[in-house]
Amino acid sequence: MTTGWAGDPHLVHAVGRGLRSTPAAVAVVTPEGGMTAAAESDHRSTFEIGSISKALTGMLYRDAVERGLVAPTTVLRDLLTLEEHAGIGSVSLESLATHRSGLPGLPPGMHPLRRTLGLWVSGENPYGDSLAELLDQARDVRVGAPRPRYSNLGFQLLGHAVAAAAGSSYAQLLRDVLGPGFSTPASRQDLGPADLTGSDRLGRPMHAWVGEAVAPAGGVRATIGTMRGFLQALLDGTPPGMSALDPVVDFAPRVGIGAGWITLEHHGRTITWHNGSTGGFSSWIGLDRAAGTGVVVLAAVHRSVDRQGFRLLEEFVASGVAQSPPVDDRPGG
Repeated sequence: MTTGWAGDPHLVHAVGRGLRSTPAAVAVVTPEGGMTAAAESDHRSTFEIGSISKALTGMLYRDAVERGLVAPTTVLRDLLTLEEHAGIGSVSLESLATHRSGLPGLPPGMHPLRRTLGLWVSGENPYGDSLAELLDQARDVRVGAPRPRYSNLGFQLLGHAVAAAAGSSYAQLLRDVLGPGFSTPASRQDLGPADLTGSDRLGRPMHAWVGEAVAPAGGVRATIGTMRGFLQALLDGTPPGMSALDPVVDFAPRVGIGAGWITLEHHGRTITWHNGSTGGFSSWIGLDRAAGTGVVVLAAVHRSVDRQGFRLLEEFVASGVAQSPPVDDRPGG
């Protein structure tokens, strides 16, 4: 076994061949069952899942559409206080969900360069705004051409708009629809002893990415147990908003996007996935839906775990590939 890791022996052995980030935790679900392994963390430890939050928000949006609370053509000014701002107020929810809204990654009004400098120099949280502050920053945003462009701002607005349509806060809607295991701390005072402190590549502790505004795009926390249960539900097809995983447009050549979720071909298999990165955490979730297999990787360090996630998924799929032959359902294929 690999020093520092504990859990299912098969998974500990697989993880040890490539994942050195700690504290960390991994979950795998296959048709035969699920398994977890962790290092310097346990079942109570919560990790920032970063932009995997967008995948959750996409599901909340699709669930709201299916319940008739919103339509894909619903625009932001119908749900948020952006009535006097024709540009951003006229952006549709569907365009936000597929990163085709024409919005920038962040609003200029939040001074992203200054905040990024504070992040890398002092480990500060660049996303501590309230919803009211976010809306104030968003009002003067110029909307560009509706082309694929990854936007944190877009998913922040999408999540809060869907919550407004449901008569709820984003934090409450997330718990109500996808389960109580997901948390969205609005301030550092909301953190407890189980909330891990992340670090940068040099091992320096980083401030937690907390804030009401950022929650739908990158402010969700979860334990590996919550993520394993979520992964199992996704493979079973049982959570609300499952259509978010189905690609509807191209995001890049041979890469499709549903509502937040990305789909691509990896070594001949169709993979549905998302990753996440904050100042002190990295995360990855991926599913081979045809094989009924999925992987989650969470790490309390700012170092990409994408390669490890894809590798683990490929290895566990390969062990049962005879039962689940690959299918060619790539977007545009």
